[in-house]
Amino acid sequence: MEQQAVRWNVKVSKKTDLTLRNFLGAEGAKKGALSKFIEDAVRWRMFHRTIQDIKQRNADTDPEELQAIVDGAVREVRAERAAKRQPKKL
Repeated sequence: MEQQAVRWNVKVSKKTDLTLRNFLGAEGAKKGALSKFIEDAVRWRMFHRTIQDIKQRNADTDPEELQAIVDGAVREVRAERAAKRQPKKL
């Protein structure tokens, strides 16, 4: 399924513009590379902020308790995936 693009108007310094365009040009970037770069940068920034929020929220949690929660969640997901792989019996 193709995602519909949304147009943004952004403002950056001339130095940032030239630096980024030189960087993309040196990589042999093609049409749409600037948009892809911005989208990737936004996704990475959002991911980083989410991780920082989770770390801050769990800063006071006992490490062993936190590890037990993670281990339980991993076991649950693995069990669900294993069940999906099993052929259905009649």
